[in-house]
Amino acid sequence: MATARPPCRPRMQQPEHNSSLQQQSPAEMSSVLHFYVRPSGHEGAACGYTQRKLQEKLPELQDIKTELCYNVNWTVNSSPSAEELKKLTWLFGCPLLLDDVAQESWLLPGSSDLLLEVGPRLNFSTPTSTNIVSVCQAVGLGAVDRVERTRRYLLSFAHPPSAEMEAIALATLHDRMTEQHFPQPIQSFSLGCIQVPLGGPIDILAEGQSALEKANQELGLALDSWDLDFYTKRFQELQRNPSTVEVFDLAQSNSEHSRHWFFKGRLHVDGQELAHSLFESIMSTQASSNPNNILKFCDNSSAIQGKEVQFLRPEDPTRPSCFRQHQGLRHVVFTAETHNFPTGVAPFSGATTGTGGRIRDVQCTGHGAHVVAGTAGYCFGNLHIPGYSMPWEDSRLQYPENFARPLEIAIEASNGASDYGNKFGEPVLAGFARSLGLQLPDGQRREWIKPIMFSGGIGTMEAEHVSKEPPKPGMDVVKIGGPVYRIGVGGGAASSVQVQGDNASDLDFGAVQRGDPEMEQKMNRVIRACVEAPGGNPICSLHDQGAGGNGNVLKELSDPAGAIIYTSRFQLADPTLSALEIWGAEYQESNALLLRPPDRDFLSRVSARERCPVCFVGTITGDRRIVLVDDREFPGKRSDEGDAPPTPPSNPVDLDLDWVLGKMPQKEFFLQRSLPVLQPLALPAGLSVRQALTWVLRLPAVASKRYLTNKVDRSVGGLVAQQQCVGPLQTPLADVAVVALSHQALVGAATALGEQPVKSLLDPKAAARLAVAEALTNLVFALVTDLRDVKCSGNWMWAAKLPGEGAALADACEAMVAVMAALGVAVDGGKDSLSMAARVGSETVRAPGSLVISAYAVCPDITATVTPDLKHPKEKGHLLYVPLSPGQHRLGGTALAQCFSQLGEQPPDLDLPENLVHAFSITQGLLKDRLLCSGHDVSDGGLITCLLEMAFAGNCGIEVDIPAPGVDALPVLFAEEPGLVLEVQKPDVAQVLTRYWDAGLHCLELGHTGDAGPHATVRVSVNGAVVLEEPVGQLRALWEETSFQLDRLQAEPHCVAEEEQGLRERTGPTYCLPPTFPKASVPHEPGGPTPRVAIFREEGSNGDREMADAFHLAGFEVWDVTMQDLSSGAIRLDTFRGVAFVGGFSYADVLGSAKGWAAAVTFNPQAGAELRHFRQRPDTFSLGVCNGCQLLALLGWVGGSPSEEAAETGHDSWPARPGLLLRHNVSGRYESRWSSVRVGPGPALMLRGMEGAVLPVWSSHGEGYMAFSSPELQAQMEARGLAPLHWADDDGNPTEQYPLNPNGSPRGVAGVCSPDGRHLALMPHPERSVRPWQWAWRPPPFDTLTTSPWLQLFINARNWTQEGSC
Repeated sequence: MATARPPCRPRMQQPEHNSSLQQQSPAEMSSVLHFYVRPSGHEGAACGYTQRKLQEKLPELQDIKTELCYNVNWTVNSSPSAEELKKLTWLFGCPLLLDDVAQESWLLPGSSDLLLEVGPRLNFSTPTSTNIVSVCQAVGLGAVDRVERTRRYLLSFAHPPSAEMEAIALATLHDRMTEQHFPQPIQSFSLGCIQVPLGGPIDILAEGQSALEKANQELGLALDSWDLDFYTKRFQELQRNPSTVEVFDLAQSNSEHSRHWFFKGRLHVDGQELAHSLFESIMSTQASSNPNNILKFCDNSSAIQGKEVQFLRPEDPTRPSCFRQHQGLRHVVFTAETHNFPTGVAPFSGATTGTGGRIRDVQCTGHGAHVVAGTAGYCFGNLHIPGYSMPWEDSRLQYPENFARPLEIAIEASNGASDYGNKFGEPVLAGFARSLGLQLPDGQRREWIKPIMFSGGIGTMEAEHVSKEPPKPGMDVVKIGGPVYRIGVGGGAASSVQVQGDNASDLDFGAVQRGDPEMEQKMNRVIRACVEAPGGNPICSLHDQGAGGNGNVLKELSDPAGAIIYTSRFQLADPTLSALEIWGAEYQESNALLLRPPDRDFLSRVSARERCPVCFVGTITGDRRIVLVDDREFPGKRSDEGDAPPTPPSNPVDLDLDWVLGKMPQKEFFLQRSLPVLQPLALPAGLSVRQALTWVLRLPAVASKRYLTNKVDRSVGGLVAQQQCVGPLQTPLADVAVVALSHQALVGAATALGEQPVKSLLDPKAAARLAVAEALTNLVFALVTDLRDVKCSGNWMWAAKLPGEGAALADACEAMVAVMAALGVAVDGGKDSLSMAARVGSETVRAPGSLVISAYAVCPDITATVTPDLKHPKEKGHLLYVPLSPGQHRLGGTALAQCFSQLGEQPPDLDLPENLVHAFSITQGLLKDRLLCSGHDVSDGGLITCLLEMAFAGNCGIEVDIPAPGVDALPVLFAEEPGLVLEVQKPDVAQVLTRYWDAGLHCLELGHTGDAGPHATVRVSVNGAVVLEEPVGQLRALWEETSFQLDRLQAEPHCVAEEEQGLRERTGPTYCLPPTFPKASVPHEPGGPTPRVAIFREEGSNGDREMADAFHLAGFEVWDVTMQDLSSGAIRLDTFRGVAFVGGFSYADVLGSAKGWAAAVTFNPQAGAELRHFRQRPDTFSLGVCNGCQLLALLGWVGGSPSEEAAETGHDSWPARPGLLLRHNVSGRYESRWSSVRVGPGPALMLRGMEGAVLPVWSSHGEGYMAFSSPELQAQMEARGLAPLHWADDDGNPTEQYPLNPNGSPRGVAGVCSPDGRHLALMPHPERSVRPWQWAWRPPPFDTLTTSPWLQLFINARNWTQEGSC
């Protein structure tokens, strides 16, 4: 590696000058600076995976060297000053190293080397750039308006590489949908000549329908023959030609994606017209259910009647203020949608924007709602994991070039959705993952080439914010959120193409989207500020921007009154955008709202405080028209104002709203059923149960989902009462997700999923009934108010326009409606995606028809939930089985059939819905009476899988014998007939059996638990004959294997191997509360002045509300303070005794953990001085958690040399070299874990009296590795008790073992403090673990604690503030 180069002036890449300077955009007048950064270790697992892939594909490759390049758009004519250069170098480099950034490349290629540079496509600014620019603005580098990061690879070979080798290397090193190759360093961000879609009117009056057909083809509008005929006639009646923008607008607004023509249409099946549209049928389910819907089928989300709760909110969200206690009625909000086409094209970005769009649906309900938690689901084709071929996968089958491969979708789509939620601050608590690819008996190939990316969301809203106000003349039309980008133009129409792959592929590139969770979070804070406004919510109405962009959202918002909108008033990310793009682009992180003019000031002040753009783009007119004025040449002038411009502004859109959005004639669809060709299931002769399990337990739908759950935050927000992982080993098996309606409440909401698409290939009606049954047999394990209060979102993913599919969908819908009527549950919302097919060569490959049911209900007691992990080993737990279709053992469409590339004939079914009604009622009663220890539903993989999963999660053996006279073992064990398996303690068995029997249900006693630990035996018999006998750890290893194979492709393989090996041997963690541990008591009447603590947050912080709750619980006066408040001088810290720096992703951590936040403190004179003064006062304390921990280390408040007590940075505020830096986790990915930590001795005031405790705690971070500047410094700190918190192994000892130590920190260090003990920085999240119901696993005796031991940490801080000595 080259030695460090001396500081030098940057080489300014000047673009070639245009002779006419006036015509140059700002980008063309700027110059691009390059900063090359050499690797400093911990670069991440993705890097390692890419390098391994390269070695496989290019065996001749001898060595790989890498570097990053930050390409900085410098917008002033002069070069950066020495001070500015120093700032940029500090921002891009590693603070522990002083020589890792240079203005010339570190990579010097030889004659046999290949130097490749890849990075984002430059057609729009990336979220990484947006966040780096935000940091630059915060530190006074106003000349920077774009920074894109590229990756550079130096590949060394023995001989000069061929062009073919270069092509292979490039294909491996970048994603062609979102990235590009840069043969030369970036010299300009100007896009040069932009190809603008056809301009001017479309001449229908002269050319008739052919003019519209031509536009349909050129713009990819997906108008069918009905649409073309209808719009041609309408414009001929109006005697005018439509503009290009209007035709584009109509195509988006009236696409299948937006209008749901099929569900609202007149359907004829086999010649018979259905009496009702599918939509009317679905709405009819409401008649048989309790009328508890507050919102249904009408808003961005649905909502049900909630409960009265107490909650905290700031006094005045426009400025720093104190949190005050409030009480009110909070309703439960739910929505779900899919984002399939963009995820198929570019899995990561498609899934991020799918998640973001669904979050906006929750926040835009009524006048604004609170986002609480999400669910996620993925369906993809056969995985073909290299070196791990499965018998149901056919390697000869082709996959299309314009879609990502199933393996990439499984990993990258889940990465995208997880990353977005992690950064926004929304936990994901439930989900599904399924793969399928097979040839039907009639030769048809069925596979999820076009995948399903499903996203559901649960939220809350205050009762007074339920109903949107109608638009009234004079109201402001406002856009909040990110600027307009040239993104997803035509996405609504593109998603409506019948068979994906029929669209021109450059339009598929147009479907690539851009997710910016930080912007969404800032926008969410603005909406929350309005919702929490002390004088009442100023928002009159609120809609999220999705398909169709501004055109769609602004029409919906202004309907029926009408509005005039001005292009000059939008914030544009690119000045070259056309009016069509401003109106039709589906850029993300944007909402539209209506506001009365007197409230402009409030919204502007809140937006400034939260640093979220707000644009007042138009006005409600009352003339029932939507008019877009392109006034960018002469902004702010209307033609009736006098001094009219020589050319008045054009109106690219001038449409009658009723004409666009009003009631349209129903479309008619003529459908024919096509009965499937059935073949009996032919299993291999002599197939044993153990052989069958070898494959069934590895099938993605059945196998462990650990590869999904451990990379997504499951605790942020502090409202999570039940997430996916259960039991001592945190096995991902929970059936239901539960959240609290407030930190201070034990009432909440539960949601659960059901989907059985493979069965739809045999019988769509049975599949629909099973989806409903699965959702309810999952939901039943949380206590809900009543079965008839349960509402459902129904999401339909089908190739409905292809032969036979529309009729199958209609049949499925009819069956769902009938079974819901029998059960007393109802649908209150949902979405459809009806183009689930893809072109593969000359073949159209359809996905199985899929219905996803998301059931949700109010939980009167969030602590009454039961999980699948067996809790009473050594024969103390008795296992009962409640079959809902007793006597049936149908194998059609099951996991077992799929493993042998077959479907069979008859699928399982819910034959008697009343059995489910009774079972639900009895089980709920048992939950209420606390008579159930564990419970799990029978679904994918059958009864044997259900039993094994309960044993896997409980880490114990079982001994069961299933009576089924005259039936073979395989159907008994692998049929997926709906049912429940329960664990009950011996004294309660008789009572529980009697309750089910008295309700007319079958309830069988199957056996009991066995010994504890991974070596305990699982013994399963059928009709008295043993069919399986093996240690639980070995069977679990089989079930975990597919997940670990996927994990090896997304995390460091040696970490994955360590976790895999550990699970084979672990018995579970041991927690310890020493006898000296203080009895935590909440000070109700503490007396004396209440000490103040400031909860500090920066752009991208997301852990502030749970931190406020923890300090409030301990008796503090808690204040909401932003870095904007501090840097603008809106607040001083003189009256505060404590500050808490919260978790999250400040500025998305784009430059390293908390680097942007540290820069904003260090380089802002006001903020830096205020915090330095606070630190110098001896009566103050601070707590930094996660991102806050990373910040305190960078600022030097912790981690410095113990001998230099409270050393200060120099007066020039230049950051000193820190003694400690938080780096990427050794696993190379974000880790969400329920970990154990050991509290050691030391001066930390917040840990007083807690020494010797070993406690579980939430841990969620991507950069938690404690990198000390030297081993000597670490040894000194440990010797003086300045590292008082360590990750602990199962015996309670400090550990480096993964994942018990989730980040690999040396010697297990998890937290550090200052020498005087006043400043504590830790990576785990005690603030998310201060209430017992927030714990992920509570073994005896911790299950009886009324307060969490972690509350003591906050009480200690309060006690310290009251000591006279300080």
